[in-house]
Amino acid sequence: MTTVFRSDSFRFNTKGIFDGLSEESVRSIVDASVTHAYKRGEMVFREGGIPSGIFYLVKGKVKKYKTTAKGGEQIFYVCTTGELLGYHAILSDEHYPDSAATIEDSEITFIPRETFLKVLHASTVLSNKLLKTLGHEFSVFINAITSLATKSVRERVALNLLILDEKFRREDKPDAPGEINMSRTDLANMVGTAKENLVRLLQQFKSEGLIESTGRVIKILNKKEVIREANLTGGNPKVF
Repeated sequence: MTTVFRSDSFRFNTKGIFDGLSEESVRSIVDASVTHAYKRGEMVFREGGIPSGIFYLVKGKVKKYKTTAKGGEQIFYVCTTGELLGYHAILSDEHYPDSAATIEDSEITFIPRETFLKVLHASTVLSNKLLKTLGHEFSVFINAITSLATKSVRERVALNLLILDEKFRREDKPDAPGEINMSRTDLANMVGTAKENLVRLLQQFKSEGLIESTGRVIKILNKKEVIREANLTGGNPKVF
């Protein structure tokens, strides 16, 4: 069985999206943009809202989610430093299809709609990158939907821990496990299960030596075994 986890299959690809732009385009973006500090738990934009621009995550982490019929959240992605938010609604000229909120203190740059579209129309580099990005994101969503439909809760917990391990890894310690710092409620909403089920499974993983936890921070201790638990190669799922 493989011990390789391909994070690209579950990660968007907007980092470096502005690389290669002309000096004029970069200057237009810089001159028009404004950066704000956000506290943990603050809304960036809300589902159904009218988009007035896009957001560039300078520092921190942001959850993207849909509101369920019962008023809960289904978190489908966590953005990290260097990623864009809110551009889907601008490109489609529609209201925001999802919500975004910070899960830690963050710095986010707002780029007005008119500026973004002006640069996009003038730059084949940016338009080509966005086309490739949107194509890749379709594959990411397919993988996420397949995971929810075919994997057991235990497998989904393992898979999401692997995804978050890379997102929370420190740049100055790339070989060290990521310090996954999310509330148990948010993690349960990402896995797609009740908080009680998540807590029970995390305790099992901890007792089996797969992870360690201090407060709400989780670290993977045995990545090879967590990959096996995620059942990334198919096979019969474990039912819990």
